[in-house]
Amino acid sequence: MAKRGYHHGNLRQALVETALKLIEEKGPTGFTLSEAAKQTGVTPAAVYRHFRGREELIAEAALQGYGIFAEMLEHAHARKQASALAALEAAGRAYLAFAREFPGHYVAMFESGISLNHSPELAAAAGRALGVLERAASDLSARIPPQRRPPASMVSAHIWALSHGVVELFARGSPGTKSPFAPEDLLESGIAIYLSGLGLIRPDE
Repeated sequence: MAKRGYHHGNLRQALVETALKLIEEKGPTGFTLSEAAKQTGVTPAAVYRHFRGREELIAEAALQGYGIFAEMLEHAHARKQASALAALEAAGRAYLAFAREFPGHYVAMFESGISLNHSPELAAAAGRALGVLERAASDLSARIPPQRRPPASMVSAHIWALSHGVVELFARGSPGTKSPFAPEDLLESGIAIYLSGLGLIRPDE
């Protein structure tokens, strides 16, 4: 009897979904392309018709992750907010939500070693996500005179780093790193302290 092959849906996307599960379970370097093929129900030769190697498969997972990430940030920022500060904090909370809801994508994006310059598409997707934070930072800093206004790209990079640090230390269940405060509260207070130090918000905000 002939071996049954893959006969349902989009094989390329099925391989990505398998890779995401393996990344969650074993990390981005803990599985082989042959293992991804086996779990998807196809031969390794079938995989190579879509991806030249494991790195390209993980890069596709990262690309899709940045697309989801950007959409979540854009949705959070676009919602009617009480202030520019609230809009920036909402984007930060969306960062935490993304890391929780899409752990495989998150690891593919930030922990796999895949360069953002792997492809123009990946670079553009990452730029779209960072662009949301830059717009939020620009809106917030508009009240500051130009000669004292910090670059929006610098502020957004700092907020990105702060959000990433909270995720890595307190929002992903790492042993021995539990905080008595919710990650969202840590991030919100950290953003407020940072922006207050830059003079972008008043103490009573």
